[in-house]
Amino acid sequence: MIQFRIQPDSDIPASTQLFNQMRFAIASRQYSPGYKLPSTRALAMQTGLHRNTISKVYRQLEEDGFVESLAGSGIYVRAQGHEGGSKLQSPISQKYPEAAKILQKALDELISEGYSLNQAREIFLAEIDWRLRCSARVLVAAPSEDLGVGELMAYELEEYLEIPVQIVAINELAAILDKTTSATVVTSRYFINDVEAIAAPKSVRVIPLDIYDYSKEINFLKNLPKDQCVGIVSLSSGIGHQAEVILHGLRGDDLLIMTAQPQDNYKLQAIVKRAEVIICDQACFTIVQTAVHAASEDIIRPPKLIKVENYIGTNSINLLKRELGLG
Repeated sequence: MIQFRIQPDSDIPASTQLFNQMRFAIASRQYSPGYKLPSTRALAMQTGLHRNTISKVYRQLEEDGFVESLAGSGIYVRAQGHEGGSKLQSPISQKYPEAAKILQKALDELISEGYSLNQAREIFLAEIDWRLRCSARVLVAAPSEDLGVGELMAYELEEYLEIPVQIVAINELAAILDKTTSATVVTSRYFINDVEAIAAPKSVRVIPLDIYDYSKEINFLKNLPKDQCVGIVSLSSGIGHQAEVILHGLRGDDLLIMTAQPQDNYKLQAIVKRAEVIICDQACFTIVQTAVHAASEDIIRPPKLIKVENYIGTNSINLLKRELGLG
């Protein structure tokens, strides 16, 4: 145990003498990070000081960042600087301590690979600048024969990301990319190969979107009674065709399937008057509700309306937010 000595006839107050000796013990690593300081009682017996004086010294050490108090355990020497992944001391690091840890780790890895701090700075700034420029323009690519699926993706992306997006037909994508220096192209995995073939030579980032699995809706339709009529209303004609194929595979001719896009008023009216169940996209739900209400006098029993939660998978939305620096 380190012996602290107090000079009673000194002009320096006893508390200051003890404070300076303890600070030296910490700085010289006689008390290393994580070391538990003696109790006020033990130190009072050693130095002859009152326990209140020692408590005052301990509080000053804690205020100055040399030690930390753990309730019910004691007072311990704090790690400082890079020891134990402690906080960086810059104001921005104090404001975002968890982010500071991540940044510090990334910097350490770059330096260990032989990069200088200036090079690391250049790498970080270039990446941030590129992502900002890419997030400034988001393109949704969809086949020209089914731009409705692009509208559906754009509808959900604008809602969740809260940024404007532009729908582009895949066969027009090359011409659009020739006129821009940076952008992010997103598309469904159904079309990813065609889109990447166009975007890759132009060094444009492409992010594929996973689609919702429709498991809840499929399980519901599996258990419908025979001879029911099911309406599928979607912005995408392709989704309607795929739904027909999937449901025929599940139920054969047990169910009558009718599909429509919201702008096709004739087909929509037929579904509203005939179907017992109508499944629709979020973007179509209000339109279908309005159509059902308008036809209420001609309908004996209103159809059950099911609004699909989303077309784009939640994980894809979260990934896109991270890639665009939106959260």
